[in-house]
Amino acid sequence: MARHRIYATSFASVYPHYVAKAERKGRTKQEVDEIIAWLTGYGPAELEAVLVAKTDFETFFAEAPKPNPARDKVTGVICGVRVEEVEEPTMREIRILDKLVDELARGKAMEKILRTA
Repeated sequence: MARHRIYATSFASVYPHYVAKAERKGRTKQEVDEIIAWLTGYGPAELEAVLVAKTDFETFFAEAPKPNPARDKVTGVICGVRVEEVEEPTMREIRILDKLVDELARGKAMEKILRTA
C-alpha cells in the first residue's frame, strides 16, 4: 500500500522540497530543473505544465518526453537503498532523481551529476 501512495503523490508536492534542499546548500532552482530535464527530457514549459496539473509521480515518469539512457549510470545509496538494486521501474526513477538532487546539495559539479564528465 505504501508503494501506491508515493506514486499517487503529485510531483508538484515534492518538487519544492527538491528546490529547498538545493537552495539550502547554495545551489539553485535552475540546477534542479536542469537535472530534471537531463533525466526526463521535460523542458521548462513542460515542467511547468506538470507542476500546474499536479501530475503524480507514476505519470510524470511514464510520460517523460525523453528519458535519458545515461540514467542507468546513476548508482549509490539514497534513503538507505542502493539505486541500482531497485527493481520496480517507477521507484527506481524516483530514487535516481532523489540521488541526483542529493548530489547537487552535496556540492558535486553539474558535469559529474549529469554524468558528462
